Amino acid sequence: MPSSSFEQNVFINCPFDAEYKKFLHPMLFTIVYLGLRPQMAQTTDSGKVRIERIISLIKNSKYSIHDLSRMVAKKAGDIARFNMPFELGLDIGIRSASKRSRLSAKQNLIIEQVNFRYQKGISDLSGNDIEVYGDSPERLVLVVRNWFTRIIHPKQPSGSFIWEEYNEFLTYFENVTKEEGYNQKDLETQPVNELIYFMNTWVVQRRH
Repeated sequence: MPSSSFEQNVFINCPFDAEYKKFLHPMLFTIVYLGLRPQMAQTTDSGKVRIERIISLIKNSKYSIHDLSRMVAKKAGDIARFNMPFELGLDIGIRSASKRSRLSAKQNLIIEQVNFRYQKGISDLSGNDIEVYGDSPERLVLVVRNWFTRIIHPKQPSGSFIWEEYNEFLTYFENVTKEEGYNQKDLETQPVNELIYFMNTWVVQRRH
């Protein structure tokens, strides 16, 4: 397994809304289960420009996962969201401009829900390998697991096993948060790093 923070860090570029949680949470769990560290641009310092934090996270993460599934407006009159492709561009630019540093070894996983849709908005990516997960959180776990299996180590727990473990974690999480007095509002507004803490705690206990 990787040893330094850079080698363990995984920058995640994806939607953060309630609708996306059914994908984000199993993605985070998969990353944690494989012994890696999810990195997300949460608000931690109101005095620091958000883009500066994003660039810092990208530079300090060997791996990145970019979800482009929100490039399309949901309905007429809506404006498509371009934060995700913008951050992907930053990541690729940082990697390309760093030929003689550790950043040149960065690895990117680009994912989408609909096959070939991204080509309509970013035709420059037509030569890139994009992984499609549809509307299936379980499929997303498999996509993320298989990618890390290819680039880190060929022997990892199976995708179906990680999915089962994730569902076991959900039972634990429901019980422990209830015991600790969390209500529905607490859970709906819970910071992502707190959820990751619970995931790490469960994984460590599970393995012991």
